[in-house]
Amino acid sequence: MCFAFDARPPALPADLVHPRMAGGAAAEKLELTSADGTAFSAALAESAEGGGPGVIILPDVRGLYRFYIELAERFAEAGHHAIAIDFFGRTAGTGERDADWEYLPHVEQTRASQIQADADAARAALAERTDATSFVTVGFCFGGAQSFLAATSPALLLDGAVGFYGLLAGGRFGMPRVLDHVGETRCPVLGLFGGDDQAIPTSDVDTYDRLLSEADVEHEVVIYPGAPHSFFDRSYEEHEGACSDAWRRVLSFLEQVGAARTA
Repeated sequence: MCFAFDARPPALPADLVHPRMAGGAAAEKLELTSADGTAFSAALAESAEGGGPGVIILPDVRGLYRFYIELAERFAEAGHHAIAIDFFGRTAGTGERDADWEYLPHVEQTRASQIQADADAARAALAERTDATSFVTVGFCFGGAQSFLAATSPALLLDGAVGFYGLLAGGRFGMPRVLDHVGETRCPVLGLFGGDDQAIPTSDVDTYDRLLSEADVEHEVVIYPGAPHSFFDRSYEEHEGACSDAWRRVLSFLEQVGAARTA
């Protein structure tokens, strides 16, 4: 898994918190319906300001839990409506799960096309509930790879995709290998990786960067020296600099996507 069950996302840099949202933007728990009729859980945090791209958060292998609900709230503090989704409505139903939940059998039954359909339902919920008119996926670990794959979807029509330490060459759990589909990428991409990630060799990251360039995809790929897998966690005090920089890059990416949409 990516984060511990009781992990929390790193705080926003103080200068990026919108004053009207400094007290927090409580997320609303929702039940959405995917294209195949599956009900799944989500958490929507609305910004008091809005106006920028809406964020669709794709979690790690454990699906929707407190870390990602709070992360949606942090995006709302930064001025972006955000919705975090759960991947496992088809096999595990809806609602909260405890720390001992056995996620792996459910991950193995999940398919990229299903996740993209769920993300599309989340996009529709953002469009209906907020003023968002452009949409970016932000994924972590398993969800990071799904974010990169979602960027290749002709149906989802994203305006951008962000992936934190998404597996690029593994093809685990029956999922497509990201590196095999780079040429199909349809939107700008931001990739954030740890230089000391034992699961993702820097050679894979360099290959992804090169293939995006060869496909003429607008992108930025960043490797944080010494940072491990799942470094984006408040408990990793020694990686506070990487977390702060990652926040800034993600929010700058969202700003650029929004500007491109209105240009």
